[in-house]
Order: sequence, then C-alpha cells, then structure tokens
Amino acid sequence: MTDATFSDLRENLGYSVEDAADILGVSPKTVYRWEKGEIEPKKAYLHILTSMVEQRRKGRKTRSDFTFIDLFAGIGGMRKGFESAGGECVFTSEWDKYARKTYRANFPDDHPIAGDITEIDAADIPRHDVLLAGFPCQPFSIAGVSKKNALGRAHGFMDKAQGTLFFDVLRILKHHQPAAFLLENVKNLVSHNKGDTFRTIMGALENELGYKITTRVVDGKGYTPQHRERIYIVGFREEVGFNLENVTFRNPKTGPKLESILHDLSEPPEIHYTLADEAPGSNRNSVVNDKYTLTDHLWAYLQAYAAKHKARGNGFGFGLNTPDQTSRTLSARYYKDGSEILIAQDGKNPRRLTPRECARLMGFDSNRKPDMIIPVSDTRAYQQFGNSVVVPVIETIAKAMRPSILGLLVADTLPRFEAAE
Repeated sequence: MTDATFSDLRENLGYSVEDAADILGVSPKTVYRWEKGEIEPKKAYLHILTSMVEQRRKGRKTRSDFTFIDLFAGIGGMRKGFESAGGECVFTSEWDKYARKTYRANFPDDHPIAGDITEIDAADIPRHDVLLAGFPCQPFSIAGVSKKNALGRAHGFMDKAQGTLFFDVLRILKHHQPAAFLLENVKNLVSHNKGDTFRTIMGALENELGYKITTRVVDGKGYTPQHRERIYIVGFREEVGFNLENVTFRNPKTGPKLESILHDLSEPPEIHYTLADEAPGSNRNSVVNDKYTLTDHLWAYLQAYAAKHKARGNGFGFGLNTPDQTSRTLSARYYKDGSEILIAQDGKNPRRLTPRECARLMGFDSNRKPDMIIPVSDTRAYQQFGNSVVVPVIETIAKAMRPSILGLLVADTLPRFEAAE
C-alpha cells in the first residue's frame, strides 16, 4: 500500500471525508484539498491510514467466546487484554476526544464510541458478559445520605455513590447483571478519603449487587521495566472459586530492563520519533530525535529543584535512568518535563522517552513491533499512555478469569429445576 493515494486509503477503510478528518485531527476542507491534489498530505497522515488498512487486512475473529464492554476506555488497554482471552468488545465509552481518536485508529472495524457515560441509559448498552472499567477515583458525598437520614428513610452504598462516575458502573452492573467484571484503579484507592471510598465501593458491589469480590495490588514491573502498582477488583455474579491471590503474575524482581523498550539502532527509523543516521558508511539506523533531549535551561532547573528538596530532606527529584535499570511510574503529566523517567545520554543532557517507547513501556507493542498506531501529538500521547494500564497484566487477569466466565455462561444455558415440594 506504499504507493496508494490518500483517497485510495480512505476509501479502502470505508471512511467519508469527514470521518478521515476527525481521525487525523484536521478539517474536512484540508482533506478535500489533499484529494484534489491542491496540497500534499504529510507522510505521517498516510502512514496512519496505511497502518489501519494493514491492521484490517490481518483480519479479526468472527467468533468470540464471550462479550465485554469497555468503560472509561482510554486508548483500549483493557480491551486488548480481554481480546487476547477470546472476548469481543460490544460497547465502548470514552469522553476524551483525543483518546477516542487513538482508540479508533487502533480498532477501526468497530462500533461507534460513546461519549459521556453519565448521559447514556443502561438500557441502551448492549447485553454483555463482562464489564471492564478503569474508573476515576472520586470521594463520595454524604449529602444525599444525610437528607435521607433526616427523612427517616433507608439508604445504602449506591445512594452514597451517586454523583460520582463509579455510580455509573454500579447502575450498569445492576441493570445488566453480567457474569463478571474487572475494575482497575490506583493503589491508593484503598486509603482514599480515609478509606471511605473503598468501603463504599466494596459495600455496593458485595452487599447491594451481590457480586463475589476478590482484590489484589499488582506491580506491572514483572512485564515491563516500570514500577507501576495498581489495584484490581474482580467480581463474579455467583461463587466460582476465583481468587486473584491465586493468579500467577510475573515476578517484579526479575522483569525486563529499559533496554528492552528503548529505540534500538538496528530498528527502522520511525516518523516523528527518530532520525535516519546519514553519516558516511553507516546504515540508516534509528537514532532518537534531538527534540526529546532536555534543553540546558530545563535540565538546570530540574537539578536545582532536586537539590533544593534533598537539602530539606524530601525525596522529590527527577528519575535518571540507564538502559540496565527500571523506571518510576509513567504519569499523565510526563509531557510537562519528563522528570520521572529520564534516559541518560553520553556527552549531552538526558532525554525523555519518545511516545513509541511509552507504548512499549505500557505493553502495547509486542516484541518491539510498532503495532500501536499513535495518531496524536506527543503531548496527548504522553497523557494517554500515562493514564493507561499495563496491557500484559490485563492479559494475565483476563486469561485467568476466562474459565470461570465461560463456566457461568454455560450454566446460564442449562435448564434449572425447582426442588420438589
């Protein structure tokens, strides 16, 4: 498809001019000008559409073993994990338009992406077997509970959760009663708001919705070279004997090092992130673009900031890494200065990771292949990867849940006999 025109690629994907403009973040007028030959589209835009065509050509499963919905979907990390376990996504909700752009680029043959979940009726969501949600952490208000107390009326955990995004998870679970769910959040969810947030969550899921719950904090460092602890909450509609503590995850002490995700001189150059080394007698090696190297001003600032806090006995500062190490947690604020993960360079200032390296750090790209299409700016990409999940951790959980999910689905199809009176 290297010689295909923009129009060829767009039509191959079945997109209208407006669809293509939305995905690439340009105006429809610009697309029309490309197709009339008035101006040439950037190679990066052709690369994005070509990657989407190739992804579609690989084909997707026509049969799934179970269905799931992807709430607060981000860029599809949880979805990738559950597709690897034989699941099919039947509904997606994500409010951020830039995250939707990346999601759509990587899942082109798909249903529409719904926006704000608070505006979607649970009855309008397709039936599904599993609910996935990396929901935002919010404190729960006691205002509604206090009013019910004053009226002498009963209240419960779901009442306390009203007004938060977690309440939308609860109302969808209550309406559809799927066989199972997986929720993901930061480790500090347990202590958030003095523990009240977690108590409300567990009370609603267990006591009011009747799900059998198991939780566990998992460090993704066994899979990618990043210390990233997250809490996972798994629930089954009925007792199936599933326990997250019995799931075998890779040991964080023996996980990969940063060299496994950094750009390698043997790999092909990639638009935006690397430059081709044109030195006489050299191959077209992939070297990181100098734009990711910190300026003298920023590097001086970070060093002074770290020294100031060290003098005060604080642990604040930058994280400077070599390829044989692992990094701190990638955050959504990485685009600001890259301070939590800096890569040392010989003879010059350290550099940020490139978005491609962030994709690898989060486990999106398998075996260093650039599978993940990144159609957004570096700033947006850093935010999206910093908010995402470590994909192979989700794959491990999904594959562990799979037998119990299928067992419940089989049980649902069997005739039920009432006990003789």
